[in-house]
Amino acid sequence: MILLDRSGSDVLVLMGRRHAGHAFMPGKFVFPGGRTDPADSRIPVAAPLHREEETRLASGPRRASTARARAIALSAIRETYEEAGLLIGRKGPFATAKRDWQGFVEHGVIPSLGALRFIARAITPPNRVRRFDTRFFSAWREDVAVELPEGGPTNELEELVWLPLAEARKADIPDITRMILEELEKRLAHDPLLRPGGAVPFFWLVRNRFVREVL
Repeated sequence: MILLDRSGSDVLVLMGRRHAGHAFMPGKFVFPGGRTDPADSRIPVAAPLHREEETRLASGPRRASTARARAIALSAIRETYEEAGLLIGRKGPFATAKRDWQGFVEHGVIPSLGALRFIARAITPPNRVRRFDTRFFSAWREDVAVELPEGGPTNELEELVWLPLAEARKADIPDITRMILEELEKRLAHDPLLRPGGAVPFFWLVRNRFVREVL
């Protein structure tokens, strides 16, 4: 999840530093995120994904079903809570038996997909130890219903900072994160409101060559 704050003169982005003891990308600044749980597709929401966002999310190689697209988007919201203590949605009564969503139940927040924008997709090259097929979403800080001062319950990230986009690109971040930030800056320059249906860059390896396509 690429969480943005436009309250000042700059657009700020939320970055979190991974613990130095992690085997994967120790000490790097990253966006909150993690693995998709298929059960996330069954979580009730205050508003669904915009139709154009859902269509692009389901496109490309390894096409995702509507349920899978919904689960991917909801997992980004769940992981943002777990790692950063930020609950994206609307205030109101919310009920589910799913353990991973009890923070939303306790704080009275109904998760909402309506504000999410599909920003980019990237698949890790096959020669890497760990591989990911990652979708990057954005939301605005104003879409956060509750901000927990102590951070998220998993403590995955030891430091959370809001950085101007230009500063974030110079931080200790993975190469793909820098590429995604550059793509986001271009999109914001063209569409500061990040309206639905924007072009989505897709980075993956084709015939041993890393390419950029548009979904």
